[in-house]
Amino acid sequence: MLDVSANSIVMQRVKGRAGAVFGPEGRLARLWQSGSAKAILPRMHGRAAEVVFLNTAGGLTGGDHLDYKLDLAAGACAVGTTQTAERAYLSRTGMAQVDVSLTLGAGARLHWLPQEMILFEGAAIARNLRVEMAGDAELAILETLVLGRAAMGERLRQIYLRDRREVIRDGRRVMHEAIALDDDDLIRPGAAGLGDAIAVATLALFAPDAEDRLAALRAVLPVEGPVRAAASAWDGRIVARFMAPAAWPLRQAVARAVASVTGGALPRVWQI
Repeated sequence: MLDVSANSIVMQRVKGRAGAVFGPEGRLARLWQSGSAKAILPRMHGRAAEVVFLNTAGGLTGGDHLDYKLDLAAGACAVGTTQTAERAYLSRTGMAQVDVSLTLGAGARLHWLPQEMILFEGAAIARNLRVEMAGDAELAILETLVLGRAAMGERLRQIYLRDRREVIRDGRRVMHEAIALDDDDLIRPGAAGLGDAIAVATLALFAPDAEDRLAALRAVLPVEGPVRAAASAWDGRIVARFMAPAAWPLRQAVARAVASVTGGALPRVWQI
């Protein structure tokens, strides 16, 4: 007799790899995709090439693995984003993993602007973003987390997140953030905790003229209302942080900030 007990069932896991390489003229030199990961290039007119990554599995759970990569040669320009918000579901065993690798040659410009990662109750996920860039290149990176599904009144009680971001610029590490979020952090009081926030975001810009863009960024940051935000600039970079008790007002604030520091339009797949 066929044994279909829970202990005997091996669930299929998501495995996906996708990426693109752009040559010196900004033209696509290579594109690859496998498993549930897809890379789509919409037709663009008068704008930098956009690479839209998509996980056709519809979400991530324990044991799933996505690997995204963008490689820009000297002088190339591109925007990377995701078609929709990624979802991290309840994990029964193990962790989901998302790895992103970005490479920028001399004078290249890359804006890595994925949409939100929504964490469901019991999600367990590790994300790793690693960048190697030339000193005169321009890089904007955005990471947004939403804790729970607001439409269902979900308030997370159990979570396991390991989020790591590393930027190497001209061979020197200029950003290294390692974030751990566990059950206790969801209820931690005071300024060191999340308070009433269920949506948080970090926007970073690395560019030779980054400090010159700080005033314009601060001019569009919210000064009242539900979104709290602040930004600072030093040593050729800007870092802005956002937090809010709801995802939509944070998304709107982040969109204004992205447009300010990049000087360009948002990815076409964003719904603002």
